[in-house]
Amino acid sequence: MKYLFPKDFIWGSATAAYQVEGNNTGSDFWAEEQAEGSPYADKSGDAIDHYRLYREDIALMASLGLKAYRFSIEWARVEPAPGQYSRSAIEHYRDMLNACYEYGLMPVVAMHHFSSPQWLMRIGGWASPSVPERFSKYCEVVFQELGSLIPYVLTFNEINLPVMLRDVFMNNGLVPPVGIDSASWRAPQWRESAARLCGTTVDNYVTFHMISDEAKIALLKEAHIQAREAIKRVSPQTRVGLSMALSDVQSVPGGENIAEERWQLYFRKYLSMLEGDDFFGLQNYTREVYGQEGLVRPAPGAELTQMKYEYYPEALANVIRKVAKDLSIPILITEHGIGTDDDVRRVNFIRTALAGLHSCIRDGIAVTGYLHWTTFDNFEWNAGYSMTFGLIAVDRSTQERHPKESAHYLGRIAQTNTLE
Repeated sequence: MKYLFPKDFIWGSATAAYQVEGNNTGSDFWAEEQAEGSPYADKSGDAIDHYRLYREDIALMASLGLKAYRFSIEWARVEPAPGQYSRSAIEHYRDMLNACYEYGLMPVVAMHHFSSPQWLMRIGGWASPSVPERFSKYCEVVFQELGSLIPYVLTFNEINLPVMLRDVFMNNGLVPPVGIDSASWRAPQWRESAARLCGTTVDNYVTFHMISDEAKIALLKEAHIQAREAIKRVSPQTRVGLSMALSDVQSVPGGENIAEERWQLYFRKYLSMLEGDDFFGLQNYTREVYGQEGLVRPAPGAELTQMKYEYYPEALANVIRKVAKDLSIPILITEHGIGTDDDVRRVNFIRTALAGLHSCIRDGIAVTGYLHWTTFDNFEWNAGYSMTFGLIAVDRSTQERHPKESAHYLGRIAQTNTLE
């Protein structure tokens, strides 16, 4: 059966600066990697050298048939010290944007994808009352320079992830998509070391992943609102949104109330942040099933991904339908993917999920695009280079790129706007 998508549907893939650029030495995650007792399996180092090879990479994406590229700007590069902005970094991202247009890819930009400047930790990190003003000023400076080149922007990637992490670690002991395990989250020693490397104490060391209490969430909300206002003031044509990580929350008899509580915690409590946004970035990887005793583990023999959660591509359509009940703005799938070394399963994952997505569009839900996570096998946070989410493999000894069949498959869909 053929599924024809709307003619202006956005097809592409996504990366995060810290995971692909390499040598983001001014970022807080760099300190975490280098910290004594760090739980990171690898050090990012050169990563896949995308900061140098971005033009070749963008040309490769275009040659595969993709139509859009979502990437992030590294705040620590643009503002290496408070109030000091790097002309060379701004020009680098300008050329990335121009390269996208030269090769026919629509850019989708994230202003923050988990990593923050080390200097932010010295003033209290994401618990600092000044963080909304500082973040919005960074956004304003970038958009004064580059706004005319950015049609879509996410202020933040996965604003709800810190609460999900806290909930998972406290109740379930699962490994979340970003690859930070519960023992690492609770171990204080390496965070003290990371704080010292940032030039501060552990009391001030509040990374983005620690925004899980009401006071910090309120600051995050204000940062998003002020950033959106700054962006719109400078570049009113740019569509502004944010993204959330959302599992398909399900229940079995006896777990209905717990499932509803989780959905409230993961999604509905953040709805006020979206008021005034132009679109919603939805990110999905799997499902969570709750019973009377809490989370129900996947059945014995269930297919699991490298990240140890359930292979369940049907989750994407289910989550789209759930969020659509509370939204009046379009939905853009800003991440969806699978960690696996079996690319046949990745192709199946994409196909099954897109068939479900198409059914949502057919039923009148405004879904405007699909950006696959991720373009390349890359640095997967504390899991290092062991997880393979990419459409394109990378030989890190040579930095050679090797497109997988899944890359060609998604490229053909993008070119024909049709799923078969």
